Amino acid sequence: MAKAPKSLFVCQACGATAPRWAGKCSACDGWNTLVEETDAGPAPGSGITHKTKGRIVKLETLKGSTESPPRFTTGIDELDRVTGGGIVPGSAILIGGEPGIGKSTLLLQLTANLANAGRSAVYFSGEEAVAQVRLRAERLGLADAPVGLASETNLSNILATLSDGRTPDLVVIDSIQTLWADTLDAAPGTVSQVRAAAQSLIRYAKMAGAAVLLVGHVTKDGQIAGPKVIEHMVDTVLYFEGDRGHPYRILRAVKNRFGPSDEIGVFEMVTGGLREVANPSELFLGDRTQISPGAAVFAGLEGTRPLLVEIQALVAPSGLGTPRRAVVGWDANRLSMLLAVLDARCGVSFSSHDVYLNVAGGLKINEPAGDLAAAAALLSSISGVALPRDAVYFGEVSLSGAVRAASMMPARLKEASKLGFASAVIPESGDADVSGAKLSLSRIGHLKSLAATALSCD
Repeated sequence: MAKAPKSLFVCQACGATAPRWAGKCSACDGWNTLVEETDAGPAPGSGITHKTKGRIVKLETLKGSTESPPRFTTGIDELDRVTGGGIVPGSAILIGGEPGIGKSTLLLQLTANLANAGRSAVYFSGEEAVAQVRLRAERLGLADAPVGLASETNLSNILATLSDGRTPDLVVIDSIQTLWADTLDAAPGTVSQVRAAAQSLIRYAKMAGAAVLLVGHVTKDGQIAGPKVIEHMVDTVLYFEGDRGHPYRILRAVKNRFGPSDEIGVFEMVTGGLREVANPSELFLGDRTQISPGAAVFAGLEGTRPLLVEIQALVAPSGLGTPRRAVVGWDANRLSMLLAVLDARCGVSFSSHDVYLNVAGGLKINEPAGDLAAAAALLSSISGVALPRDAVYFGEVSLSGAVRAASMMPARLKEASKLGFASAVIPESGDADVSGAKLSLSRIGHLKSLAATALSCD
């Protein structure tokens, strides 16, 4: 007599299991996240059985000749940049983003480019009917592309379709949360179903040599929904970011086994779909036709790409007992630290002022080198003295007020010179060799020098 399937309670946030239900997950402290699921065995196509006899694996040494993985270009330069030069056959890519941000539009343009270039591309949509996808293709002018299209959510049917005939070069699954395996007694989108579907599709990609691109939903915090193990299983994780108030979209790599991580690609949403932005520095600089206090240009770095972005600050007298601190595009904790350093080391107090800090263009800055530009914008706003229009700033500010060197300083300065900037305020230490660049460099070792010389603040 066969044993009844074992029932477990699985956390839908972190994937932890428990023998019985509880209101709070003991692993991630999430409330009401445990859902009962049945462990009915491995997923179809995973190649795992309950009684599998192991085989001896041949061990090799670290020494040996290695070759770069083969790639094929997508026809979208910004996407090729983010993936490290193109898509590697047999790789698994996970892309996430908010609803309506443009994931399906980008993937439809990707599959159409590959199909028009003579490669085989298959698009499985689990959220839209075939007619809806066709309408989007007609709107984007891609209806004539020979893309294989199907609306299917059954994992077994998808694997059977892919195994029939020629192996495609690219398989798009939109989205992984809609798939379900009939061997698992769980609803689509649960941890068990998502993990089983991802495992089966990744195994197919490795065995058949087809690149598989999975679309993932995101949570309220902006993270890809489902267990974190999915991000560990795939080769590349991409996030599609953007603000509904701006037409620009940023494709960011947070994990890439075949190239650099933290690389970004910039797109603009237009009537004909997503258009690549060749020079993203110009769009992030904002409107700089007028000189006003509280605006500083930061020479940043996203992956290997130097990027100039305008940081805007507004410091206004507050009538509240606790002044407001509002930040868009930057770390709020870093702003609090910077305000404390300006107060303790420069003698500039913001305790009776509301402080608003914004990064132009909807970009999110994560690197510490933006401290100096943010400090310059804050000092400019509180003093009412506008900064020079043709100056850029970068450098990390420590708790002592010292300005530390940033990485790849020559690349930042060359980008500023290319866009017509004439001066730069940079850390005292670090290599700043800019041969051929017409820039006047002002090196400072302490934040107090910036307050005293640039803004006449003791």
